Amino acid sequence: MRKKWKAHTETSLIRPVLLIDEAQEMNSAVLSELRILAAGQLDTETYLTVVLAGDSRLIDRFRLPDLVPLASRIRTRLLLEYASQEELREVLQCVLKKAGNPNLLSTTLQNTLVEHSAGNYRVLMMLAGELLMAACEREMTQIDEKLYFELYNTKAPKRSARKPG
Repeated sequence: MRKKWKAHTETSLIRPVLLIDEAQEMNSAVLSELRILAAGQLDTETYLTVVLAGDSRLIDRFRLPDLVPLASRIRTRLLLEYASQEELREVLQCVLKKAGNPNLLSTTLQNTLVEHSAGNYRVLMMLAGELLMAACEREMTQIDEKLYFELYNTKAPKRSARKPG
């Protein structure tokens, strides 16, 4: 297979990229084979670019003796920690703007989504996506907390009436 990859890269301007999600679940032998398949000529040539995505267990696995050779060849690492509420809010607002409707979600709903996403971009986007699907079914032009509370069967927080002074 390495000969096929090498021939392909020599005759084409296209370089194959393999994306692997949930890489922490992969068998160590498979990861080691990917290392061998990807490189040639004492690691001076790259036949295949592999992008491994996974949770923190993947980082721990790279410390195991059988995966140290692979870990030493990783050129770029990006470790994403939990996002702050401000980062999540910025991402949500950017996505809404790019989608062409920055006012689709009310400000209070944006705050609710950010608070309930637990610092996780994926959770934030899944919640927003589910709300969008429900809003499309109802032909809504703006989505607010009412739909959120309806979908997730939670009660709206009670606002306490405070007297001034």
